[in-house]
Amino acid sequence: MPYYGWDEEHLSLVRNTIQKFCQKELTREYVRWMDENVDFPSEDLWKKLADFGYFASGIPEEYGGSGPPVNPYEPLILQEEIATAAVAVMLGIGAAHGFGTGFISALGNEEQRREFLPKFAKGKIKMCMALTEPGGGTDILGSLRTTAEEDGNDYVLNGQKVFITGAHVADFIPTFAITEKNPSKRSEAWSIFLVPANTPGLTIRKIPKLGIHACACNEIFYDEVRVRKDLLLGRKNKGYHFLLGGGGAVSEGNAGEARARQAAMGLLNAERIATSLLSLGIAKSAYADALKYSLERIAFGKPIGQFQIIQNYLVEMAIQIENARNLIYGTIALSLMGKPSMIQAQMSKIVAARASEYCAIKGMEILGGYGFTMEYDMQRHFRDYKQMVFAPITDEMAVNVIARMLGLPKSY
Repeated sequence: MPYYGWDEEHLSLVRNTIQKFCQKELTREYVRWMDENVDFPSEDLWKKLADFGYFASGIPEEYGGSGPPVNPYEPLILQEEIATAAVAVMLGIGAAHGFGTGFISALGNEEQRREFLPKFAKGKIKMCMALTEPGGGTDILGSLRTTAEEDGNDYVLNGQKVFITGAHVADFIPTFAITEKNPSKRSEAWSIFLVPANTPGLTIRKIPKLGIHACACNEIFYDEVRVRKDLLLGRKNKGYHFLLGGGGAVSEGNAGEARARQAAMGLLNAERIATSLLSLGIAKSAYADALKYSLERIAFGKPIGQFQIIQNYLVEMAIQIENARNLIYGTIALSLMGKPSMIQAQMSKIVAARASEYCAIKGMEILGGYGFTMEYDMQRHFRDYKQMVFAPITDEMAVNVIARMLGLPKSY
């Protein structure tokens, strides 16, 4: 595929390299085993990812990383291929590593960067993002209820979070809380705290779920959780701006401010792209399994892939996969050119999620009864895709957001 003017030969080499890693470390048998036996990628696999150099990429050399990638599309290729091999592994990486480095790079002071970024580069630390609450979902601005009140040298947090991916393995939990009781605007009341996972009063409970078993989500309860004031990330009452890329929550200092603004780029916008790549991975896996089966399964004396309806399904899968990939990479191209890309990020989320849905459902139909058995992977693709349709934002809400950006009246 074209990479919008970038070195296609180099990127093909990157793709081949990560594919070989996945073929060795994320075999079909191992991914099946993870789905049935673990709630997060193993420490052994985490170390192999660190040795591969995945975690060091993008972290500045002065903080123990390997610096920016040679080509800005490299991270997308790595994420796409890992998600294709094992979507749960890529989700775990995004939650525990991606969110963590994002928060520290964008909001951390120099001392925090020097403490945490080298550990991230070596795969020695994990974080998550504690934002969603039980009454919330997409209405994050109106639903936040967790509070943080000043008390001497501490803030005291009380509240609850839900559907927090990777919280059960996190060393620190960046937590959004209300720090202003009577703000002129709700968007001026949020702050972010770096909460150690072993803090007294903090309780984490895993939530059993239908799919993506090898990367669990959790409830978090904050009961008089005391956090030192120096663990406030960024500026007080500017946490919501960090989500949208407004830069209001980034750390102090001229050089740090510029770097943080570049790193933030709207956390929710970046999350849309990351989620799109997860959906793309599911779609590709389902398509590959369905195509292989259609060429092997004989009915009425010929492979079922010779039947027109099966061909229609498979071609439509390929079309939707290509559309999703092109939209995702095109969104990044706009960002690299300094152009607005928020609409395209929402579109990427929708198109990729629908591709995963179509490929998983039609894949089940192509495999027939075998698709419904646990001996084939299609049932896992079918279970996994559903999370992508409503997380981290429902397709319907993403449509509403796009409508507003196109100038239509607010519908919610």
